[in-house]
Amino acid sequence: MAGNGTQNTQELQKLEGVVEHMIYENPETGYAVFEVDAQGTDIVVAGNVGSVDNGMSVVVYGHMTTHPNYGEQFRAETCEASLPQDTAATLSYLSSGALPYIGPSTAKKIVAKFGDDTLTVIAESPQQLCAIRGITPDKAEAISKEFKRMYGVREVVAWAAGFGLSAQNAVELYRSFGANAVTILQDNPYLLCGDPLNLKFSQVDAIAARLRFELDDRLRVGAGLLYAMRHNAGNGHTCLPRAKLLESTARFLRLEPDRVEEGLEGLLASDELRARTFDGTEYIYLPDLLTAEEDIAARLRELASYPTEPPKTLDSDIRVLEFAQGVTYAPLQKDAIRLALSSRIMVLTGGPGTGKTTTVNAILSLYEASYDRVSLCAPTGRAAKRLSELTGHKASTIHRLLEVDYTSGTLRFIHNAKNLLKCDVVILDEVSMVDVKLFQALLAALRPSCRIVLVGDADQLPSVGPGNILGEILRAGTLPTVRLNQVFRQAGQSLIVRNAHRIVNGQMPQKGGRDDDFFMIESMGLACQRLVCDLVATRLPQAYGFDPVRDIQVLCPTKVGPTGSVELNRRLQELLNPPGPGKPQIGSSDGGRVLRLGDKVMQIKNDYDITYERNGAEAGVGAYNGDMGIVTAVDTENRTVTVQMDDRRYTYMADQLSELEPAYAVTVHKSQGSEFPAVVLPAADVPARLCYRNLLYTGVTRARRLCVLVGSSRTERTMVDNVRQNLRFSGLRYFLKPAQGAK
Repeated sequence: MAGNGTQNTQELQKLEGVVEHMIYENPETGYAVFEVDAQGTDIVVAGNVGSVDNGMSVVVYGHMTTHPNYGEQFRAETCEASLPQDTAATLSYLSSGALPYIGPSTAKKIVAKFGDDTLTVIAESPQQLCAIRGITPDKAEAISKEFKRMYGVREVVAWAAGFGLSAQNAVELYRSFGANAVTILQDNPYLLCGDPLNLKFSQVDAIAARLRFELDDRLRVGAGLLYAMRHNAGNGHTCLPRAKLLESTARFLRLEPDRVEEGLEGLLASDELRARTFDGTEYIYLPDLLTAEEDIAARLRELASYPTEPPKTLDSDIRVLEFAQGVTYAPLQKDAIRLALSSRIMVLTGGPGTGKTTTVNAILSLYEASYDRVSLCAPTGRAAKRLSELTGHKASTIHRLLEVDYTSGTLRFIHNAKNLLKCDVVILDEVSMVDVKLFQALLAALRPSCRIVLVGDADQLPSVGPGNILGEILRAGTLPTVRLNQVFRQAGQSLIVRNAHRIVNGQMPQKGGRDDDFFMIESMGLACQRLVCDLVATRLPQAYGFDPVRDIQVLCPTKVGPTGSVELNRRLQELLNPPGPGKPQIGSSDGGRVLRLGDKVMQIKNDYDITYERNGAEAGVGAYNGDMGIVTAVDTENRTVTVQMDDRRYTYMADQLSELEPAYAVTVHKSQGSEFPAVVLPAADVPARLCYRNLLYTGVTRARRLCVLVGSSRTERTMVDNVRQNLRFSGLRYFLKPAQGAK
């Protein structure tokens, strides 16, 4: 058999046989590697196939691939498994250790006693197993329970496969809905739009149509409304105006608005959605996002109203600090320092070059003189590392400060309202990046007496998740706030800083010259792509001495097109880390993405389970969306990749590789909270929906020593002029004003 990796369903090859040996299995994802006896020939099979065990008969569809190290392997796309068909296969199955309390010796005794009825006895009358010495009633029950669980998983795998869903999907469905998963999903396939799979509505709609659901079915309408709310939460909105929700949902459901309104009233009555009114307009919320905003507002109002007295020596302390550090604080900086020391909460905001870091360091020095436990944190690992470098103090991510516990399979924090952090002060940087759920969790874990300083730039992109914490706080105007607006002389010599402020003020950036730290080059299409690659691989390293992998970062407004992150990653990987002897690599099953020794990579989703090691330090758990590192080892035989991210070393198993992607070029959204010595920003062929001001501003302000803006001046002008895209629906500012709050 021969194959080449990317074939459609009609071209998939069929492999039949009996599972002889399990090599590797991840029961959480359904990924497995095993040997199949196919008419006397042993063939290694690998893929997301669900639960299989020794002795099972399988029919696998996929294709053969040839691996440079260990030869042919059958890459499985789907797998149909059946129970062992005879006593020999049953004995092999039971001897494999698939069921608790049954080893090879006990398996022989069970099969000898019950013969062809062995599996029926285990499933339907496990008490009979007590006739075998060593098997107690409790053990017999545990054996039967595990057998039925495995059988239930296979039933879900078979049902899911009929609708084009993977074995990994099926395992997740079984874990969420239990043994009756198939019945539950047949009764309401629209549950597939929610957790755990969160499938696209169109995909689920097709499944429902095959199950004979009508277009105006109550379940379809309700699922459509919930899907619209979740989709908009993914776009950053915590709520939607009622009229907008009804209009957009009716359009994509292809129904009359009256029918959709009936569905909305039903969801409001069942508390699956909730409503609040702001300034005479009714807004619809998902319950968890409404609770998050209400909790945040209540805690912030409480902190703002807490009576505090500034230290009597505060002014003299500031003078001593100025003398010790050899600086003279500007009036607004002094205002911020005084406010931080005389309030339970304060907000410090301002653009680049306005002295936020100097102010934070002064506040930190005075806090440490008065309090034992001052914690610094930021939303991402790179933002936390940058905060540590700027302050000289240890900073952590919010997740690591709160300590993630993912042992139950769902995210929870060890530090919460019942187990508070032992902090006297928390300084939170890059607050514009924090979504409402994470901020809710942080505030819940603070002691009532804890002070908190929120630091951020309101002109940057808001969080990837729902909410606009900093923007809403500033609009509310109810919390103690200082906005730094003076660009200091030294920072003002930087064209990066000056152009960032020009962009915020709706002015085109100045083009710059050879001696500036910012310059623009006009280019379009494939010529722009070639120019970006030449700048990264050759021109900037030769002119400035930058390392093209570690120092230069390409930041793309979009993923698609010739200057999108996907295509630029492919081109830059070819240039900066081409294949060669001594460079092992692993390719994705679709023949697309390749991970190679020496590649710069990014974690693209939160993984609360993955462990890491640190030289001379305690190991830990967790890798987070946006973390970046270098591939330091590739094991092609076991399909594992080792990545060094700062001081943490991770090993990714085969089924975790989809969490990584090359990071020579990343989107501006993914770069939030990071700074890079040099940034190349292609602003050509940008989709209209991504042509907006704070995306360009955020990209430019990621550059520390050099920013090169490459692209069309027309596109750049469109981005500078467009502030409309920054709008996010949120009610936080109303909740922060109780007198004018929601009804």
